[in-house]
Amino acid sequence: MFLRALFLLLLALNIGSAAWLLFGRAGRAPAAPPSDPGVASLMLLSERDGSANDAELAAAPETAADLASDRCRTLGPFPTQADMHAAMAALTPATKRIRQRESRTTQARGYWVYLPAMPNREQALATARNLSGKGVRDYYVVTAGEQQNTISLGLFRDPANAERRSAEITALGFTPRTQVRTEEVPAYWLDYALAEDAAAPWRELLPRSADLGEQEIPCR
Repeated sequence: MFLRALFLLLLALNIGSAAWLLFGRAGRAPAAPPSDPGVASLMLLSERDGSANDAELAAAPETAADLASDRCRTLGPFPTQADMHAAMAALTPATKRIRQRESRTTQARGYWVYLPAMPNREQALATARNLSGKGVRDYYVVTAGEQQNTISLGLFRDPANAERRSAEITALGFTPRTQVRTEEVPAYWLDYALAEDAAAPWRELLPRSADLGEQEIPCR
């Protein structure tokens, strides 16, 4: 009895599978078109007849002679990156190509007036008392470091003020020195190329550029 029921079950499954294979696919909905009616299908350039070599260029490529006749310039230094980016946006339409460049430069950050280091602290203190006795109030005896026993007479941003202080101390019978304090800061430049007969446009396009300088550089 069990074997008969199992045989009937397998027979029913086989009949059902055959019916699905025969009639199930025929009732499947047709695939949707790849695009809406009236809209052309996308096609790769390489799929067109003649391949991509037949595509028209927007502009003719520059020849070696064109590149050899370019005139290249560098403009700067700009004080900040924001100034450089603003200038680049203004100059780009008037140049053949343009790029930004950053370098490092050294600039003065102050002028130090001082009396050179004494052989020992006692002599430095004695010189300081001598200064005080002649009415000098703004000084400092360096007590440690590379400048130990040096007498500082002031740090000035304006070189004219440093010269005035040095002359004042010299008039009292001392021999001060002035040292320029420097620091390394970034400098920003624009390098660009112009056609042989094109005029350099930066003075017209950058009206607030009195502090900038332009130099000719080799084209790369």
